[in-house]
Amino acid sequence: MLLNLTAVYGLRAMATLARLAPGESLTVQALAERTGVPRQYLSKVMRKLVVARLVRSQRGHGGGFALMQPPAKVRFADVLRAIDVELDGGCAFGYAACDPHNPCELHPLWTRLQQGLDEWAQDSTLADLGPAPPRTRRRA
Repeated sequence: MLLNLTAVYGLRAMATLARLAPGESLTVQALAERTGVPRQYLSKVMRKLVVARLVRSQRGHGGGFALMQPPAKVRFADVLRAIDVELDGGCAFGYAACDPHNPCELHPLWTRLQQGLDEWAQDSTLADLGPAPPRTRRRA
């Protein structure tokens, strides 16, 4: 998997929030249930998204999480950066000394893949998600 679990969970939560009606919000429990993300883990991810001002959080009755901006203004790169996910995954083989001057066997192809992932994250927004898949296809 190119994205770590924190990235997957963060994007899953933001995709869910992007599909809410204007003015609607979800509690952390409801968001955890909809996304299949463990509540404790989700709370930590959501805190980072609140600090990054991508999500607002309101306590109390009727409170919960909601996007701070329209989905079209939230790039996947913003979400990943907020939760401390680096798209530069380093060497595909895990070598410490792997760069254009001292490449591993996979370096040129891995670099192309990394660049494609970076372009995807920079160019895609939550508005690009399309309709929600059926709930039966979701898994933790």
